[in-house]
Amino acid sequence: MHTISLPYSNTLNLNHSFSPKRVAPTRLTVRSVYRSEPFTRSDWQSSCAILTSNVASQELHDGAADHVPAVNDHKTAFTDLKLLPIGKLTVGENNKPFQPKPLTISDLSPAPMHGSQLRVAYQGVPGAYSEAAAGKAYPNCEAIPCDQFDVAFKAVELWIADRAVLPVENSLGGSIHRNYDLLLRHRLHIVGEVQLPVHHCLLALPGIRKEYLTRVISHPQALSQCEHTLTKLGLNVAREAVDDTAGAAEFVANNNLRDTAAIASARAADLYGLNVLADGIQDDPNNVTRFVMLAREPIIPRTDRPFKTSIVFAHDKGTSVLFKVLSAFAFRNISLTKIESRPHRNRPIRLVDDENVGTAKHFEYLFYVDFEASMADVRAQNALSEVQEFTSFLRVLGSYPMDMTPWNPSSSIGDNH
Repeated sequence: MHTISLPYSNTLNLNHSFSPKRVAPTRLTVRSVYRSEPFTRSDWQSSCAILTSNVASQELHDGAADHVPAVNDHKTAFTDLKLLPIGKLTVGENNKPFQPKPLTISDLSPAPMHGSQLRVAYQGVPGAYSEAAAGKAYPNCEAIPCDQFDVAFKAVELWIADRAVLPVENSLGGSIHRNYDLLLRHRLHIVGEVQLPVHHCLLALPGIRKEYLTRVISHPQALSQCEHTLTKLGLNVAREAVDDTAGAAEFVANNNLRDTAAIASARAADLYGLNVLADGIQDDPNNVTRFVMLAREPIIPRTDRPFKTSIVFAHDKGTSVLFKVLSAFAFRNISLTKIESRPHRNRPIRLVDDENVGTAKHFEYLFYVDFEASMADVRAQNALSEVQEFTSFLRVLGSYPMDMTPWNPSSSIGDNH
């Protein structure tokens, strides 16, 4: 399988430095389009209110999280930016409707005022399955596309977005390890979850038939989830991996690729003017992805509905403490729904010296655990108090309502990307 990179334009890079000036809290959305008048990029960047010069150092210094710049106190109006609402420009080249591009540095804006529309960051482009997850988690929200998972985290931390909706595990592909690592690196809180079944479609330009195809592109997990079905369809073609499913559809449409099909959602076909050559091509109908909703502040845990709590812990003496930790939950009849180990990034190897046998090298791990109980439940509080005695590091990632939506594969709209 080959891998190609999609040419995202104006993707967000928060590691650049800009001259800070304050601007008024007039709301700016990513769906705005610039007029073609003399207004340079440097003029725009000088009007940004976000101080991004410390973002790079935040990843190197844990204490930098306390110095995230505020963005609510702005004074210079945005009226000088000459933005044109999207409603006045509904079609673009080839009579295709404009779609919002992944979040860029020029889209920075203050947090919405009280009662205004919630802004939700997700990874991908419009038509991505993560966009559908954001819509299910927060109906009528303003979905903000981001080109990377890390950008979605930072968008919430810097008040560009109010929430982020990101995948953490798929029933076939397993955990999305990148997001587990980012949960530990950033200081956001899990405030909810949504689960979406997977429903893949084979998309191509209008008039293209399957026998014309020489390759199929999509996200690596989508390609693997449809491998057998593609063979059954007689598509003995090259498979190439790209960043996300909707991005594959956009790539085919924008480059007028008549020999290439994309695996993506039916919504992506509508957005980018593609035809659906085959519907529901996933190999396994029992395929679902779990997303978590992230916010700057935790929610207040309750006991009047099913709650789930996510924690991460480690111990200086390796994995021998794991049995004691699990016993703390078993003794109180608390069910675990997930346990995941990840290498300890700051201390990946532990050396144990024995004069008789030499030096042993052991991997150090962090353990991520989800359990079915609210932090308002006394059982959960006592369990974590006991766990804290056995561990050198313990952090609660969030205590949040469980997704109790009935399982219905026929209503599949979601995926991990």
